[in-house]
Amino acid sequence: MSRAEKTPIHVPSGVSVEIANMRMIVKGPKGQLEKDFPPCVVVQRGEAGEVWVKPADDGRRAQATTGTIKSILNAMIHGVMSGFMKDLEISGVGFKAILKGNVLDLALGKSHPILYQIPAGIKVTVADGVKIRVEGMDKQLVGQVAADIRRFYPVEPYKGKGVRIVGKFVRRKEGKKTA
Repeated sequence: MSRAEKTPIHVPSGVSVEIANMRMIVKGPKGQLEKDFPPCVVVQRGEAGEVWVKPADDGRRAQATTGTIKSILNAMIHGVMSGFMKDLEISGVGFKAILKGNVLDLALGKSHPILYQIPAGIKVTVADGVKIRVEGMDKQLVGQVAADIRRFYPVEPYKGKGVRIVGKFVRRKEGKKTA
């Protein structure tokens, strides 16, 4: 028996979890999230309103997937209650971001502006032209949007120019020395 199946997931008040046809539907104050789960995992409701995630058989895949599905369900509950956010920061001379409706216009030192279409369910705000905040209910989607924006110009190690995720360490290198 794995540790993941020994403890239930507590569902707070104001959140409802429905399980039907290999699909989890979580509804809360911020909205609704839906995810499918594989047949090697059994998700069921308990008597006290909690949710149990257990493997369907004794296979290694079922044991490994149990913890993953439990983590995803916890993230869904947290997402519909308070949501997730990632902060990005742009550094570099002339580097800036402008929000135009549902499109993020990035000027990152290239010969053309970079236009990024913001997906549904994600809210992006830009402060001072260099601080970007990505917010949403779906943890995976928030992280993916932040990674997509960062991928346009990752921080380079010599001058530190580029798009960085706030809180992530970027190793800096010493420049070329002249003799």
